[in-house]
Amino acid sequence: MTIHRHAFSVALACLLAGGASRAGAQQPVQRQVDSLAAELRALRARLDSLRAALARQPGAAPARAVKDTGAVDELAALRAAAAAAAGTDTLRGRADTSGQTKFIGRERNQAQLNPEISVTGDVRASAQRPGIQRDNFDPREFEVGFQSALDPYSSTKIFVSLENGEVSVEEGYAYWTGLPGHIRFDIGKFRQQFGELNRWHLHALPETEYPPALRAYLGDDGLAGTGISLYRAFGGLGTHELTAQVTRSSTDALFGGSGRPTYLLHLLNFWQLTRSAYMQIGATGLYGTNPDSSLRTRVGGLDFRVTWRPPARALYREWTLRAELYALRKEYAGAGATHLGWYVGTTYKLGQRWIAGARYDYVEDPLSGAVTRQIIPSLTLWESEWVELRAQYTWARPAGSAATSQLAFQAVWAIGPHKHESY
Repeated sequence: MTIHRHAFSVALACLLAGGASRAGAQQPVQRQVDSLAAELRALRARLDSLRAALARQPGAAPARAVKDTGAVDELAALRAAAAAAAGTDTLRGRADTSGQTKFIGRERNQAQLNPEISVTGDVRASAQRPGIQRDNFDPREFEVGFQSALDPYSSTKIFVSLENGEVSVEEGYAYWTGLPGHIRFDIGKFRQQFGELNRWHLHALPETEYPPALRAYLGDDGLAGTGISLYRAFGGLGTHELTAQVTRSSTDALFGGSGRPTYLLHLLNFWQLTRSAYMQIGATGLYGTNPDSSLRTRVGGLDFRVTWRPPARALYREWTLRAELYALRKEYAGAGATHLGWYVGTTYKLGQRWIAGARYDYVEDPLSGAVTRQIIPSLTLWESEWVELRAQYTWARPAGSAATSQLAFQAVWAIGPHKHESY
């Protein structure tokens, strides 16, 4: 019994020494751990000698088991004290390792393989005079757009149009950026860079339709073709963009459906006038032939835009003035006339959601030369980033005819990651 008391006293003294060591904040933790480890080795040696002494005493076998159990408890207490001094928790570590194994899949997410899909709807309601009211409701166009990166070097855009019960590919092309010389290369079918608005999709226009001069000279839906395009931006007294395109135009009115290559060159110059205003001026040239009918077509264009948008009030105030001039010359066997068409339009942001606009149009008929004039005031409401509503009044006076007027309402809505993109 005396030996047992002596062993217990030694263990208790070690524990008290360990507690005092932990309480001394001025001593590093590592020194406390080393001291406890030394005391633990001394205690183990002492216990071994006690066990040897007990083994030599007769009738001590039952008590040995009890003493061994007590020694184990004392050792466990010392280990816990050492772990606490080292800043670890043996019970917490044991609990952490007993948790359920988690498996993480490294396969590619299926959603990453799918393209980004956007859908746009454009529906109009109108009333006109004079004349009988017919076709007052028009599902003008539904457009489905697919966009995706093909690899680190190239991307693609595909726009499918559902219009008048027909399905057509409005645009479908792949493009590469970051090529040598900072060139962008496109191949496929695309709306061509003639002026500013021809590149825009129908639902993105500031009015319900393209200007009459654009439709008369470049086609009802604008100029589009299948081919290649090169784009390059460069500096020097502003920022300048040069676009060169070679396509097989789909506009039969311009080139007679010859299927021969057509050539387009567009230069755009951009200047930041102030922190709130910028200006851009562009020039475009288009050329194509049809040897079967001795047709030679040239179209020239100038485009101008100035925009004022104060940075601190950009959500609520913006004013834009834009204008484009078109000159069309079609020669048959070297003879032909030049016709002109132009427009001037402006938009002003009344608030975060309301935009007021107006446009004046002038166009000479490409066949007869008769002049048509048109005035269009409009009011647009951005109900949200998904929904755009517009009311528009059109007054038109064709040459030799009475003036007509139309009141139209337009609803445009879009879903998907690329809502209401211009192109």
